[in-house]
Amino acid sequence: MIKALKTAALALAVVLGGGAVASAESVKIGFITEPYPPFTSMDASGKFVGWEVEFQEAVCKEAKLDCVITPVSWDGIIPALTSKKIDVIVASMSITGERLKTIDFTDKYYNTPTGVIGRKEDSFKPTAEGLAGKIIGVQVSTVHADYVKKHFGATAAEIKEYQTQDEANQDLAAGRVDAVQADALALDAFLKSEAGAACCDYKGDVAADLEILGPGVGMGVRKEDTALKDKLNAAIKAIRANGTYDTFSKKYFDFNIYGD
Repeated sequence: MIKALKTAALALAVVLGGGAVASAESVKIGFITEPYPPFTSMDASGKFVGWEVEFQEAVCKEAKLDCVITPVSWDGIIPALTSKKIDVIVASMSITGERLKTIDFTDKYYNTPTGVIGRKEDSFKPTAEGLAGKIIGVQVSTVHADYVKKHFGATAAEIKEYQTQDEANQDLAAGRVDAVQADALALDAFLKSEAGAACCDYKGDVAADLEILGPGVGMGVRKEDTALKDKLNAAIKAIRANGTYDTFSKKYFDFNIYGD
């Protein structure tokens, strides 16, 4: 009888232990529902596609994590992380001092320029002087919104904030704003679209501001999840060293997206 009880207790411990391991390795990856090509967007079947999809797949495989993509709106993604609705943010989120007050980040996984686009017939430079008197569109709650307010707010006619980058781009094409600021690669994707190619062109990179724009894009994690952060950092380093990062990146870019 005693032996049987010990055996049952051991079996229960194994089951519970196995469940704890499975739970620890299951990670909810927060992706934004708004389209942000070439990084993330949804295809006709509702499946997420893009560079960041392949990036997180490579990282999770390397780190031996069971990752599940979990859709979240951009303006609610940090609250979703802190309330444990998701475990990791993979959403082209720049590492900034302001965000580090609330969450933590892995090492950067890419870094690209920030630029401004406008209509082809309108010639200007992405400076306070060049954008004087213009209506500037930007996505809400982004480093670009902060940058535009700081550097162009005093001279711009108006700063219009949008829930999605796509809405800002479409208003530029429709002539409701004069300029749009965003990540240069996201803007490039729009300029290669039918609507973007017809109306607009790239006006140049904005001046550097490390305090606002940060050193690059990282995976967002909760401050207390140090073990998960270490796993993710090790995986990022490994896929860059073994060539996996370069292999899937070449499908999307003809340059080094990681940056310096």
